[in-house]
Amino acid sequence: MGGDDAAIVEQVRTGDTDAFRCLVERHSQGIFRLAFRMTGNEHDAEDVVQETFLRAYRQLHRFESRSAFGTWLHRIGANCAVDVIRARRQRDEVTTTADENEGSIVDTLPADSSAPDHKVFKAEVRQKVVAAMASLSTMERAAFVLRHFEDMPIREIGATLGLKENATKNTIFRALAKIRRELEPIMSELR
Repeated sequence: MGGDDAAIVEQVRTGDTDAFRCLVERHSQGIFRLAFRMTGNEHDAEDVVQETFLRAYRQLHRFESRSAFGTWLHRIGANCAVDVIRARRQRDEVTTTADENEGSIVDTLPADSSAPDHKVFKAEVRQKVVAAMASLSTMERAAFVLRHFEDMPIREIGATLGLKENATKNTIFRALAKIRRELEPIMSELR
């Protein structure tokens, strides 16, 4: 099914439930990426994607086309991810799954070489990045991911997280400062 999102949303509103499938196909990978980066867990990210589209379908009457459908959907996805993170913390089940879930963050490192010192260094960097991301509050992690992984503008991040522009900037700044602090020992070794 072709067409822009706004036209497809109108088709869904007129009762064409198959049209919603087109929106799911267009946006599910982006929502999964966002959710995975925010939750750090593939299973949670899949849950976030399902919950995001369920909420979007139920609340489609509230979408006013003032912003792009994708932006509106990302806001719902970010809120769902924040809900999952909060629920996980409330259950005291904060688990670090560094080797499986934070690999994408350190993928910018050079490809594996056979040198043992390179593998040790990469493992150390991975561990520090995981620790840095874990040190962030829910809002800091969400704001950091939206800004530095999703390239979302400050205004949209604020709207997504329910923060004013200055609060959004401060949240991102705090997250970046915490990550820099965690990674400083490794960065000083590279100099």
